[in-house]
Amino acid sequence: MKRFVFPILMSVYMSLLMTGLITWVNTGLGEGFIGRWWTAFYIAWPIAFVLVFFGAGKIKALADKISAAFA
Repeated sequence: MKRFVFPILMSVYMSLLMTGLITWVNTGLGEGFIGRWWTAFYIAWPIAFVLVFFGAGKIKALADKISAAFA
């Protein structure tokens, strides 16, 4: 179960924050912001989920190797 919960939470967290920030920077907080943000989020989230689901273990292993090299 944790194999699915972590990628869901991490991808939702990152997608919401990144699409919100990028939408704000590119188009401002004016009229229609929520709609533009939602559109960006529902496109980005499935991609983020797949990337986290398949890549998190590999990225963790790489981080462990890099950390060990500097320890």
